[in-house]
Amino acid sequence: MPEQLKYDDITRKIIGCAMRVHTKLGNGFQEVIYQRSLELEMALEGIKFEREKEMVIYYREIEVGTRRVDFFVENLIMVELKAIIELEDVHLSQGINYLEAYNVEVGLLLNFGSKSLTVKRLLNKKFKQK
Repeated sequence: MPEQLKYDDITRKIIGCAMRVHTKLGNGFQEVIYQRSLELEMALEGIKFEREKEMVIYYREIEVGTRRVDFFVENLIMVELKAIIELEDVHLSQGINYLEAYNVEVGLLLNFGSKSLTVKRLLNKKFKQK
């Protein structure tokens, strides 16, 4: 039996919401349209989240700045949206870098720009429990 992924129940709900958005809208819209639509779906699903949450970026455990994440879900999971034709390695690297800089353990990278919704589950191997 495969190992249970961390926060699998929540990430499955988020992905389900994203799939409903992509099914209804398809591809071709700006990222903000998908962001607003996902916000509505997650609210209907009863998922707790903050949209465009400003989060502190750390370097050597010292605060060096802030950046907004598209969604911070259940105070556990960072969700970044894209609306591009195809995800590239640079987008995955960027997602991992954000997880490390925020010290968040799990993230999702959702791309609404392709014919099918693309989902990448990200794990911060350098996560430090607080």
